[in-house]
Amino acid sequence: MNKTKTAKTTSPGALFDGYRPLDGTWDGYFDPSGMPRHTTAPVSERLGLLSPEAFKERQALAEQAFLHGGVTFSVYADTQGVEKIFPFDLIPRVLTASQWATLERGLVQRVEALNAFLLDIYGDGQIVSEGVIPAELIRSSKGYLSPVKGVRPTADTAIAVSGIDLIQGPDGRFVVLEDNVRVPSGVSYVLENRTIMQQVLPDLCEDIGLRPVQDYPIRLRQALLSLAPEHHDDPLLVVLTPGPYNSAYFEHGFLARCMGCPLVQPQDLFVDGERVYVKTTAGPQLVSVIYRRVDDEFIDPEVFRPDSLLGVRGLFGAWKAGEVALGNALGNGVADDKAVYPYVPEMIRFYLGQEPVLGQVPTWRCGRPDELAHVLENLESMVVKAVDASGGYGMLMGPTSTKAQRQDFAARLRDNPRGYIAQPRIELSTTPTWVEGAVAPRRVDLRPFVVRGRDGCWVLPGGLSRVALREGSYVVNSSQGGGSKDTWVLREGVQTPQAQGGSAT
Repeated sequence: MNKTKTAKTTSPGALFDGYRPLDGTWDGYFDPSGMPRHTTAPVSERLGLLSPEAFKERQALAEQAFLHGGVTFSVYADTQGVEKIFPFDLIPRVLTASQWATLERGLVQRVEALNAFLLDIYGDGQIVSEGVIPAELIRSSKGYLSPVKGVRPTADTAIAVSGIDLIQGPDGRFVVLEDNVRVPSGVSYVLENRTIMQQVLPDLCEDIGLRPVQDYPIRLRQALLSLAPEHHDDPLLVVLTPGPYNSAYFEHGFLARCMGCPLVQPQDLFVDGERVYVKTTAGPQLVSVIYRRVDDEFIDPEVFRPDSLLGVRGLFGAWKAGEVALGNALGNGVADDKAVYPYVPEMIRFYLGQEPVLGQVPTWRCGRPDELAHVLENLESMVVKAVDASGGYGMLMGPTSTKAQRQDFAARLRDNPRGYIAQPRIELSTTPTWVEGAVAPRRVDLRPFVVRGRDGCWVLPGGLSRVALREGSYVVNSSQGGGSKDTWVLREGVQTPQAQGGSAT
């Protein structure tokens, strides 16, 4: 457990009175001496004018709004029931305009390189033939789909939507933790979080000078429709969901409503003559673009899993023929493979001829005998991850593990070294969080969302800040007890409350 220091606050009895930043971490609101950071003072000082009692009332209102709005997610492994209200913390995560400018530039660069990589490995394979990435690493990835070889997505866009996970280390710098370019989820909570914040703290949201997030559905719709086959007149976009039992079903319906397009399930679609149609009361209607939220292996039982009830027969053939666009393309999972992640800086240099703007976490590839030996000797200090797992599953947190857990993972590594990578445990940044009636530091990460169409990339200002609500936890995933915060990107020139002469509310 990290040692703590007592923070100085704006006034006695204020919200942050007695707040204790964790030693060895970067706190978003207070510096190591306990003084409010000047970069986030416009927010911390305004919030600090609230008493804990007043803030508690606002937090309760926010939670009621989430409850009545049905903002949920599902946890399949939870025996107490699958539908959960997504925990929300009312104290926002704050990023300055200059911080965001760097992140935005780095995110666009990374997505462009990953998109080029996917086009390449399913095309000529130049990055492999020139020895930048081992061919066996690609072929052995569970995300690599050999049927996709030779398929060119419309507008050369394999990645229409991405969610790049970032963490902020003890020095305050953001680095990439992992990439999500298959079917990334969570953006609906970004939009709902902002809506609730504007309802519960309206004056603060209006006065502080925030970059808006509500443009996302419009930007997403425009980008997806730009991928439609050029010979289709008046193209139709649909959102394809596996159905109400999917963990992200709330998001599927939310985005379909916001984009003004049909939400369909596999049984609503059929393929005829390499064209995809949706069944309507007025008869079949041609579909040009599918924003799919169905995983690759289930998308078409003729090509992938024959037992899939979530797929559409013939859909792969229609996509291959260029008669329908998919967001995202099939086969993107190879770019999410955690064993491929260490090569992304080389992808940026290879495809773009640039140096990476964003750093990433040092990573040992257990598929290499020398790196495996190093990991086995240092399990107590390592975070070991399965290359194809997500949600905080399939992971060993070495510094807090038991001897039995380390022995179990050592056996797994020896049995399947290609299936794991290891990283040092990074002291994730913290931010003040309302926990059990008081404000305490909790670790956070950030998932910005990047939308890519024919005209290039657009980055949603901010993203999903996930917070580890359990004391001492490093795991922010909602399935593991985490919650979320609204992420505020401040506009240039935001002033402190003394200069504005405003109140906290």
